[in-house]
Amino acid sequence: MGTTERADKFYAEQVLDRLNDPMREFVARQEMFFLATADRHGECDNTFRAGPPGFLHVLDDLTLAYPEYRGNGVQASLGNIEENPHVGILMVDFVRDRIGLHVNGRARVLADDDIRATRPGLALDPVPGRRARVWVEVTVEEAYIHCAKHIPHLQKVPPRGPGRSWGTDDFKRKGGDFFGAAAEAPERGAFLPPPRADAATWMAEAERMVELAERRSRDRGTGTGSGADGDADAESPAFSGWFSKSVSV
Repeated sequence: MGTTERADKFYAEQVLDRLNDPMREFVARQEMFFLATADRHGECDNTFRAGPPGFLHVLDDLTLAYPEYRGNGVQASLGNIEENPHVGILMVDFVRDRIGLHVNGRARVLADDDIRATRPGLALDPVPGRRARVWVEVTVEEAYIHCAKHIPHLQKVPPRGPGRSWGTDDFKRKGGDFFGAAAEAPERGAFLPPPRADAATWMAEAERMVELAERRSRDRGTGTGSGADGDADAESPAFSGWFSKSVSV
């Protein structure tokens, strides 16, 4: 497409292998970001994360971490990270600077106790719906600007009502059946994209991974486990992926 010269210039001037001071300041005041992950087969997922300013924590110039709040239970991002640690984070400031920041890197899932053992200064969010179930720690590999030319300039509106319903299971407060998918479900049947496993198998594997992370944390605290090679893992089979190609649907 004839863009090699421009691309080379961009990589030479704009792409860093760590977060510099302006990037760290930018990250620390963001209230949302978009997260891209893929499973071991390259099947992608893109999701949205939000919280108070600073919920995406800058631990140092090579490390970010964010809490996973209570969600819809699908845990697609965590499942993908366990299979494939490569993630892409996009932060966009639509309000003040009208600029974006990309951070690409490698992620791992940590229990709350584990990350606090090494980062004792990590704040505890007082809002119940924003309590971390687990954390995702990202080691920065690339950080670079997303240019302003196509970013719309938005304005915040004053909050109305009780505000955001962090962690709620209330159907209406989560958005109800906005797109009408649930109303069509009796005729359509459950969505099972081949060749992935059935929903029950998928959920059981997701819950097993969360339980395993919590058990590792407990075992370290009591001295009964030894990490990845300890007794905590002996009773559980090695992680074989969220989806099995051998399962027929």
